[in-house]
Amino acid sequence: MTDEPERVQPSGVWATAVGVARVRARESEREDALFRDPLARAFAAAGGLWPSSPPPDDEAARRRRLAVSFSVVIRTKFLDDLLREASASGIRQVVLLGAGMDSRAFRMAWPHATRLFEVDTPAPLEFKESVLRQEQAVARCERITVAVDLREDWPGALAAAGHDPTIPTAWIAEGLLIYLPEEAVELLLARIGEQSAPGSRMGLTLGSRGVIARYAAGAVPGSAASMWLSEMPDDPVGWLAGHGWQADSHTLHERAAAYGRPISTPPQYEDEPGGLISAVRR
Repeated sequence: MTDEPERVQPSGVWATAVGVARVRARESEREDALFRDPLARAFAAAGGLWPSSPPPDDEAARRRRLAVSFSVVIRTKFLDDLLREASASGIRQVVLLGAGMDSRAFRMAWPHATRLFEVDTPAPLEFKESVLRQEQAVARCERITVAVDLREDWPGALAAAGHDPTIPTAWIAEGLLIYLPEEAVELLLARIGEQSAPGSRMGLTLGSRGVIARYAAGAVPGSAASMWLSEMPDDPVGWLAGHGWQADSHTLHERAAAYGRPISTPPQYEDEPGGLISAVRR
């Protein structure tokens, strides 16, 4: 017998986080893995996506899935590196917005006194906690969960949880902005800026131009692509400068080559589904 409550199964946008965990689990099994995520398999299994999920019905769908999976791997490595650089610069405060099944608090080596805040709605956080208890996972930093909808007063909830806006923060919004309408993205960036001391770092993933039309046209209702709402601005560096950030923009193709993992999908998929952004608060 167990006192563990029945686990709520993934649905809606946050179900995509379990799909991301499946991709990370598969990457972790490679001999040349760009990262190791020992909890990813447990998250995917708890969500019914391990060891496999039904294959796409056609070749185009299969290539789209491969492209999205590839982007998850490259963006994970990119943001891991950004957080290591932030830690090396002295930042000891990290915020993961739309944290989903992110296990960086458990799988990365953090300097002493690092505080990591995971912000997401209650359902994915509860699902995640049940898996973490099952796996007896132990965080490698001070981990604080903040259960709040990003459409609500999440800065207030974050402050109540102990976030200090007077010291630099490393912000991560991975696989998040594409699910928000443009006005919500602008509000999110404004709020992040208000909570960011000079020297703060930020890592974003953005949907590339035209990705919604290319992917959503053949998307199955309820799938990730069918829920995509926003794309990368024409000038992401200039856009972020307007929000007070000095940014660098990278493509998946560029980062994949740098990591020794050149993209093998056809040329039209090389830079999909989005850009990788690193930024510093001015």
